[in-house]
Amino acid sequence: MKTLFVGISCFISTFFLAQQKEEFRLVKSYYNQHRNMLNKEFKKKFDAESSTDKKVAIKGDFLFFMKKMDSIENNALIGALLKVRNLEDLQTIKNPKLTSVKFSDAEKIADYPGGLNSLRQEVANLLYVDGVYSVEKMIKTDVDFIVEKDGTVSNVHAQGDNFTFNRQAEIALYSLAEKFSPAMIKGDPTTYRFKLPLTLTIND
Repeated sequence: MKTLFVGISCFISTFFLAQQKEEFRLVKSYYNQHRNMLNKEFKKKFDAESSTDKKVAIKGDFLFFMKKMDSIENNALIGALLKVRNLEDLQTIKNPKLTSVKFSDAEKIADYPGGLNSLRQEVANLLYVDGVYSVEKMIKTDVDFIVEKDGTVSNVHAQGDNFTFNRQAEIALYSLAEKFSPAMIKGDPTTYRFKLPLTLTIND
């Protein structure tokens, strides 16, 4: 069993990059539709079967197919991550000033709906732990991301010793369902930088 622990620390930044979450929403929507279709078909087959042994076998097949679907979806999300990263890198090349990060004080920091506990819980729920490979029992990463003026997330970068954990953490942050309320300076929204430490504990 793998357990995720999340700690949050926050930093403000004027760094701006376009939000690309639509790529991740499209992938999730596509695979959720297929899960619903499979669920209906397996339920019909399960309900029509009178044998208890065959019902158990149908349930096992269903769980096997769903696990395969999760793995296939994860591959698609990795592709979306690469596309988003390339688009953000191209934007930085076109506008070199984007690499200049300045820090200042905010009157109101960016906040996720429901607060930090909701953010922690959603990141933990979105992390595809089966896509993390490690011989270590405990692995860590620090995820740095920007909350834009419109509350969307961009420029997500995870830095840790385990590449697969970094990748899954980045996908989870880009896949957040809700927008943040933006940080404010003098009554105006501003970009805000979060640093999100993550620790994954693997219990055999």
